[in-house]
Amino acid sequence: MAASPPRPHRDDVLIAAGGLLGGLFLMSLGLHSRTRADPMSLLDQDWAVLIPLLVTAGCELLRRTRPRPALVIGTLAIVMDLFTRGNLATLVMFTDLVYAAVLYGTAATARRLPWSMGALTVLGSVVPFAIWRVPQALLIGVGVGVVALVPASTGSLVRHHRDTAEAERLRAEQTALLAEMDRTQAVTDERARMARELHDMVANHLSAIAIHSTAALSIDDPQTSQQALAVIRENSVEGLAEMRRLIGILRKDPAESEPAATPTLDGLGALVDGARTNGLDVTLDAAHEKVPAPVELAAYRIVQESLTNALKHACPGPVTVRLAQRDKALEVRVTSPYGDRGGPRAPGSGAGLVGMRERAALLGGAFEAGPQGALWTVRAVLPLSDLSSVSDPDEAGAARAARDAHAARQGEPA
Repeated sequence: MAASPPRPHRDDVLIAAGGLLGGLFLMSLGLHSRTRADPMSLLDQDWAVLIPLLVTAGCELLRRTRPRPALVIGTLAIVMDLFTRGNLATLVMFTDLVYAAVLYGTAATARRLPWSMGALTVLGSVVPFAIWRVPQALLIGVGVGVVALVPASTGSLVRHHRDTAEAERLRAEQTALLAEMDRTQAVTDERARMARELHDMVANHLSAIAIHSTAALSIDDPQTSQQALAVIRENSVEGLAEMRRLIGILRKDPAESEPAATPTLDGLGALVDGARTNGLDVTLDAAHEKVPAPVELAAYRIVQESLTNALKHACPGPVTVRLAQRDKALEVRVTSPYGDRGGPRAPGSGAGLVGMRERAALLGGAFEAGPQGALWTVRAVLPLSDLSSVSDPDEAGAARAARDAHAARQGEPA
């Protein structure tokens, strides 16, 4: 089914009706643009004046929906009006058709029509003057300019302002959309950062509590139960303190809260001692110079999570933590006995390896974890250069890429 032509705009109907009624009113008063004695008035009957008036009024109905055909037909009507006694309403409506063709027409029409009307104005001045050689002949060009060039230029100016306003509106909408996307991304990244911090700070204590409570319940030995309860109490207190500190940071106004103490590699000794208290046979071998703060925090968290994984998954045996600085990078390697234990000693969420891989990716480093013979090896290489744009290793630019890389490793322990 063919699409029906668009209906005229309500304002266009009012303009057409007003122009037609105005023209009829002028005709009823006998007011015309030219007298019967004018040599151009070849058709001096009243019906001849009415035809271009009706045609031009009809074109006004199309000024917004079909501006180019309306201008073409209106031009034919105004040419016919030149050979009649003329009607001022017909002339005024024609100027509106020129204005509407520029304002509502295509971009090509809006560009070309003012130039065409300008050229027509020049011709309307030069040709009559060249023929009659009198200054009054220049008034013809003035009239053409008022009827054609002025409305075309006005339409071009209005269209330019309208297009500029539309572009500004679209730009404002795009800016608001980008701001909302940035806000959503910032919230998502902050949630990921908090998830890593919660996991790294609390998971170690909770894993130790789960393992030692299982031992206390399964071994009928008062001394063993007493030792297990002591470890459980120590980890409960430390985990509770970490939770309270983190909740306090979240509750405070960022502008008023003091910066939280960031773990450094100097605290690895205390971290290893805590792992030994939880039952791991840990050896620490750290040979490195002073490294940037983002690298220190990432290395500390990777070691912390590796020890937590060893506590939950490793077989009995020595656990080795090595830190070495070489080739402008800090290498972190943690190895633990690997074998078939029949299941972890404490349940895991699967987020441990994801968090370590994210921390390495945020610094532009490399991370790998998996069995190597009889050992489970966690290895991270953290570059020490090009960290000027990284103020916080939990800054969330590369976390999504790291999470994508985790998709192929769903079977790894955490």
